[in-house]
Amino acid sequence: MDKIQQNLLKEVAGLHKVPEGAYSLRINGQLHGKNSSENIEIVQKTDKPGIDIYVKAGTKKESLHIPVILSQTGLRELVYNDFHIGEDCDVTIVAGCGIHNGGSETSEHSGVHAFYLAKNARVKYVEKHYGQGDGNGKNIMNPTTYVELDEGAYLEMETAQIKGVDSTKRTTRAILGAKSTLIVSEKIMTHGDQFAETEFEVELNGEGAGTHVVSRSVARDKSRQRFVSRIKGNAECSGHTECDAIILDDATVAAVPEILAVHPDASLIHEAAIGKIAGEQLIKLMTLGLTEKEAEEEIINGFLR
Repeated sequence: MDKIQQNLLKEVAGLHKVPEGAYSLRINGQLHGKNSSENIEIVQKTDKPGIDIYVKAGTKKESLHIPVILSQTGLRELVYNDFHIGEDCDVTIVAGCGIHNGGSETSEHSGVHAFYLAKNARVKYVEKHYGQGDGNGKNIMNPTTYVELDEGAYLEMETAQIKGVDSTKRTTRAILGAKSTLIVSEKIMTHGDQFAETEFEVELNGEGAGTHVVSRSVARDKSRQRFVSRIKGNAECSGHTECDAIILDDATVAAVPEILAVHPDASLIHEAAIGKIAGEQLIKLMTLGLTEKEAEEEIINGFLR
């Protein structure tokens, strides 16, 4: 890897070198390397770009890294990754995509991830999208996620897109079985003329299923954001969706929460709040010696932390 690729790897996965244990590293549209462990098997797909990941039942406290890096301008790719998580597992998956576009053409990475969690499996999934470049080319990322949770399964997703992505459409669809849980924490910041749209659709099909979907975002300059969430309760279940956004300059933010209770014991809540930074917050920090710009950045960093 060159220095640009090493920097992207650090930004999206917190890695300074190829990790130990199970990993798959994709660079400029090609599988750069992969390694299976005793309990985590990674198989390259033969019919389309991507990998299949199989985690043995009972696997505990193991991690998997699957970063993607693009440093070649004009490269567009669509990758399919399927995760098959066995019963009673407890694993962490670190994904993410970093693009460095130093030319005038558009670079794009679109990924389709499917998660199949068996009974009582537990997964923490961390995904960061990051873009940079010294050219005029656009950086585009369009992640699609499909989730199936068996009885008692638990999936926690932390996703972040803070810098350098010109356009993104993030789609997540999930089906939850009995006593299963889906937790989503999304953080997005847009600036310039960037556009970001996120869409969540969760079906709570099993008794005792629950979901908590939270999106925090900051829109600056003339950027545009759209947040859509749909939660459907088909059984005795609980669901909560929340969009909390800070809007600055000439940006626009739209929030479209939707809840549908089909079962009489479905308990569903939606919340949406869009507003600017409160003046008293700025004044309080400025009395401590910060400039208005520094105070604004401090508030935003704390909001997205």
